[in-house]
Amino acid sequence: MTRTILVAAAAAVLLAGCAGSRERKGYIMDQELASAIQVGVDNKDSVSRTLGRPTFTGQFNDNEWYYVARNTATLAFRLPRVTDQTVLRVRFDQAGNVAAIDRTGKELVASVDPYGKQTPTLGRRKSFFEDVFGGIGIAGAGGLGQNGNPPAQ
Repeated sequence: MTRTILVAAAAAVLLAGCAGSRERKGYIMDQELASAIQVGVDNKDSVSRTLGRPTFTGQFNDNEWYYVARNTATLAFRLPRVTDQTVLRVRFDQAGNVAAIDRTGKELVASVDPYGKQTPTLGRRKSFFEDVFGGIGIAGAGGLGQNGNPPAQ
């Protein structure tokens, strides 16, 4: 009887590692607050008061704010899988007023599949010996110009 209980307990502990988990990451989107933002009416201050700080701003333009909410699911030891995603992009004009509001979902999540164990690149393929011995003589040549002569001053 005790052996059966021990085996059942050990099986339960081992199977607990295979359980899945769900996570909510990023901005917690309130649909009512997000739909309250209006083009031409709101500005950066009112958007910040209504939605809070953005998840991130545009890389090349501070007049684009992004609010990103993502739900993921993980089964056992697998990589997380995106189950739901909402990206709210608020664009502002030069005066700081809301110019446009765009909403996208999970359809823009990119799936990148590696190509074997190598990444194909442009250029020349080197042999094993060129890789190993190709840097010999280059280490001390940092200050030399063309043809091994020092640069003109």
